[in-house]
Amino acid sequence: MTYRILIVDDSKLARMAVAKTLNALHPAWTRVEATNADEAIALARQSSFDMALLDFNIPGRDGLVLAAELRELHRAMPLALISANHQHEIVSRAREVGAAFLPKPLTEQALSEFLVQAVSQLKSAAR
Repeated sequence: MTYRILIVDDSKLARMAVAKTLNALHPAWTRVEATNADEAIALARQSSFDMALLDFNIPGRDGLVLAAELRELHRAMPLALISANHQHEIVSRAREVGAAFLPKPLTEQALSEFLVQAVSQLKSAAR
């Protein structure tokens, strides 16, 4: 099965790195990119996504605020917050909004583990 993934990061290089890693793991999956929270919310209102990968440091609102907004639009959508900021507070806040925390630099193993859990969550919700 193929999935649609929203990637949100203001850095084109970071989006490209995530897309490259995602493509190595699941080349048939569809990737849609946004550069900030407003763009991501607009995309999420126009179209549905199966999961989202969110950078913490994005213009306007941070990735945690965006995660909470996406959670309100799509309650069951798996979310991951990606950040080089590994502070306990950030990791805890990510969990509070129901998002996984993936450290930067993002590794193929970390992304793969999140995707396996996300697919399992989506399959369970579909039953």
